[in-house]
Amino acid sequence: MTLISFSACAQSPTKQKKDTLMEKKNPYYNPNRKEAVVVADEVWKTILSPEIYQIARQKGTERPFTSEFEHSKEVGTFHCAVCGNPLFKSNAKYESGCGWPSFFEPISKESIIYLPDNTHGMVRTEVECGKCKAHLGHVFEDGPKPTGLRYCINGVVLTLEK
Repeated sequence: MTLISFSACAQSPTKQKKDTLMEKKNPYYNPNRKEAVVVADEVWKTILSPEIYQIARQKGTERPFTSEFEHSKEVGTFHCAVCGNPLFKSNAKYESGCGWPSFFEPISKESIIYLPDNTHGMVRTEVECGKCKAHLGHVFEDGPKPTGLRYCINGVVLTLEK
């Protein structure tokens, strides 16, 4: 028993955190589900990691230049980390230099919800997941062709299916 406790204490804090997050099961994460996901905030708080909850449900923002997806060149589909909704294809991702993963178009019109955001003394357009209404980030009109749009997305609310 003591040996097991010692081994657990010897794990790095990062490893312990990852193990804890992996143990949490999210029954609402389903990339094939088409209908809206409506769940009470108290339930999301028990299912999601504190970081995902703060950004997705409380409209937070991750620190710039910290996302594992900011410079990722991996090919696949980016999904909402909360519900699994397909959001962006990797071929719509580009390097904007803004500090967050950037895309020039979503997978479909239904995958994203657009809302006015006048917080922090700015006029912006917030983007939410079209299925669970998780806060994803914002869209700006300074992106590349063909759309001219820059979807500036918090990487913590994304998963990548390769």
